[in-house]
Amino acid sequence: MGSSDHHGGGAGAGACNKRSRKASSFADDDDDDKGETSRRRKICEGTPTSGGRHDGESGDACGGHAQAAPHRSGSSAGEEDYMCEYDDCDDDDGAGEEDYIYEYDDDGGEGEGAEQAQDDTPAAARAREEQRYVVLTEEDIRARQEADTAKVAEVLSIPPGFAAVLLRHFKWRVERVQEEWFTDDRRVRGAVGLPPELVPSARGAGPRVVCGICFDEYPAGRTASAGCEHYYCDGCWRGYVRAAVGDGPRCLSLRCPDPFCSAPVVRELVDEVLSAVGGSADDDGVRYARFWLRSYVEESGGKVRWCGGAGCARALEFLGDAAAADKDVFCECGHGVCWACGEEAHRPVSCGTVRAWLVKNSSDSAETANWVVAHTKACPKCGRPIEKNQGCNHMRCSPPCGHHFCWLCLQPAGGADHYACNDSRPRRSGADADDDMAAAAASTASAEEERLKRRRARASLERYLYHYERWASNRAALESVARDTAALERGELERMARAADVPATALGFVSEAYRQVADGRRVLRWAHAYGYFLDPERDAAKRALFDDLQNQANRWLECLHAAAELERKDLFGDGKGKEAAVVVAAEAFRAYRQKVANLTGVTRKFLGNLVRAFETDLPEVAAAAKSGDVGSRR
Repeated sequence: MGSSDHHGGGAGAGACNKRSRKASSFADDDDDDKGETSRRRKICEGTPTSGGRHDGESGDACGGHAQAAPHRSGSSAGEEDYMCEYDDCDDDDGAGEEDYIYEYDDDGGEGEGAEQAQDDTPAAARAREEQRYVVLTEEDIRARQEADTAKVAEVLSIPPGFAAVLLRHFKWRVERVQEEWFTDDRRVRGAVGLPPELVPSARGAGPRVVCGICFDEYPAGRTASAGCEHYYCDGCWRGYVRAAVGDGPRCLSLRCPDPFCSAPVVRELVDEVLSAVGGSADDDGVRYARFWLRSYVEESGGKVRWCGGAGCARALEFLGDAAAADKDVFCECGHGVCWACGEEAHRPVSCGTVRAWLVKNSSDSAETANWVVAHTKACPKCGRPIEKNQGCNHMRCSPPCGHHFCWLCLQPAGGADHYACNDSRPRRSGADADDDMAAAAASTASAEEERLKRRRARASLERYLYHYERWASNRAALESVARDTAALERGELERMARAADVPATALGFVSEAYRQVADGRRVLRWAHAYGYFLDPERDAAKRALFDDLQNQANRWLECLHAAAELERKDLFGDGKGKEAAVVVAAEAFRAYRQKVANLTGVTRKFLGNLVRAFETDLPEVAAAAKSGDVGSRR
């Protein structure tokens, strides 16, 4: 079984043996395509098939070499373009498959739209391209809160504090607030507790005012109310607010201290009573502001959700169709989540499959039972499972049973002369012989049933372990990709740009490659969860096509990951020690750029084939069944 020693994931990841060669130039296939930035060229007459192997079973994951694509007229002399080929490209099974070569302009650009794509992070580019979701920072959330509050306050002609109360009540939906208010403002006032006079806070009138909590008299300027008729001194207000903040986010729903009053304590009043004292009160103000910010996400009714990535404070807003097949959203930190079920992004596998897989992983009782059945036998006397850990077939059950029996036939074995399983016994005649034959037949049938049961249990256990190992391997590889991507964003791209003497924007193809690797690892990871639930017998035809598509995608992904990680470090160094001053020749940079771009496009193509097959439930199998060619490979 192949394994990866460079990015922790994908079986056979380290088996990409590369070679390069110059090739002669060739003319364009079609004059109309000269202005395009990507061109198609068939690189092999046959696409390799898995031959029934699962991805990772072959030690040669890449299957072959990285070969230089033909030199094109107009490009720099000595420039090499790379593509990844398989050793078994001569197979006829996949004749007609085409792969892609993605060309770059000589000026360092990547064709039309390159500058825009290079300036975006992968998550931002993905969100802008599909317009399905928005990534929000804390500053974005704060700006939205202020804008929505100001809009509602202006339209309804109410103070901002009460506008914010209405927004929280209606899950921060501006249109809903306006609709409900203009339909029946009296009902809305009663629902949120707005006082008749919409004054968010009021200072007491008159020379002296009695505090409703401590009952001391204070000058009017040292007491306040929540817009109602109940006044309290500043000290009591501070204690009341600080106690509420200590209880958590419920402080946002704070009401007047009077038990029979429902006037809301708005943020302006909270800021006012906490601003007059230092120390812990300042900390309480910070906590209150934090709760207020989080309310936009946590009280949005699912419209906005937190990213959930480790150490990430961003939020995500889903804009796509609720019925869309793809509900995966990705934050700029690289973390992805399925909007439908809340689990990690798992396209193209269904939410039901993911839940079933996670439940199986979280509870090992079923596989423990399978292991017991597959590797033990029940004592014929007491029924306890026994594992054979010595070479002799003479077994003795542990106390208090102590029964002696033969491991092979489960018959009593009273001494060292038990050879019933290996040597024939003297034949008996008459009724005794018939009884012996009947007993032997029954014993044989029972033993065969037990052996069949163990074989099935062992096969189930091995199938689960096979898929789990690869599921976990791709998860580890995905974490490695996230670390490398973070390093690129922290300054690695700038160092590489200096080494190659190119602008940082010319290295956008590296970020795009890592994005594609992350997508591929995620798809292949959950593809193994899908593969586990395929019935080996009933879904044999679907399994064959699944294996073929998965193996093709996995092999190209391994080549791309190796190029993006290992070959990048070989060319640019890892930024440590003397390698920090490495200089990359222009020809080598152009060749590497072309190779990575080509592998990125080809990998995207094969992963797309796999995703489409999943999302359409492998319709090729149904078509083959109708034609009587079930199980054949294309």
